[in-house]
Amino acid sequence: MVFLDITATDEERNTIIDVVYRTAEQVFIPLTVGGGIKSLENIKDLLRAGADKVSINSAAVYNPDLIDRASDRFGSQSMVIAIDAKRRKYPEQNCWDVYVRGGKENTGINALQWAQEVEKRGAGELLVTSMDTDGTQTGYDIGLTEAIAQLVDIPVIASGGAGNCQHIYEVLITGKADAALLASLLHYGQITIAEIKKYLSDKQLRIRPIS
Repeated sequence: MVFLDITATDEERNTIIDVVYRTAEQVFIPLTVGGGIKSLENIKDLLRAGADKVSINSAAVYNPDLIDRASDRFGSQSMVIAIDAKRRKYPEQNCWDVYVRGGKENTGINALQWAQEVEKRGAGELLVTSMDTDGTQTGYDIGLTEAIAQLVDIPVIASGGAGNCQHIYEVLITGKADAALLASLLHYGQITIAEIKKYLSDKQLRIRPIS
């Protein structure tokens, strides 16, 4: 499960620790939490509240050394670097810029190069969100996901655009993602976890059965 407080950084506040604590008490699956994380102290508080991993975007861009220090102190397995990327229209067709502050600020940083840098600094996973497809339910940005997955040796989680089971299958197979993040598709009851697992299992993917 991924809990992202996407407006925390822009509103200059920390992630709501109490919500994390109460969620961790009720949910017995790995929990990743992100939003408004700026320091080692923030990370420590979230892990103590019950998060298994923390996801950092803006703070990692503004202060890349935070990745090194956090992975050294808490372990790379707990560090997820979120990359919000938007396709650069020109001059290059296959180039994406990194955005921060909830997608409001274009850093001009090449997303593919940034993915490689954060891996070297100690990131344990990448959460890659396509701002072009996020919320559209038209499918993941396969090109973005595949491009990053081919450049790094850490797990890549694809995010943004899921509209049906086929989209999930495509990003895992063609996009080379290690996992796929879903939001509105589940929030609004358009599909269930059981239906997704059955579809992927029927496609011969190894999926953990529902207990």
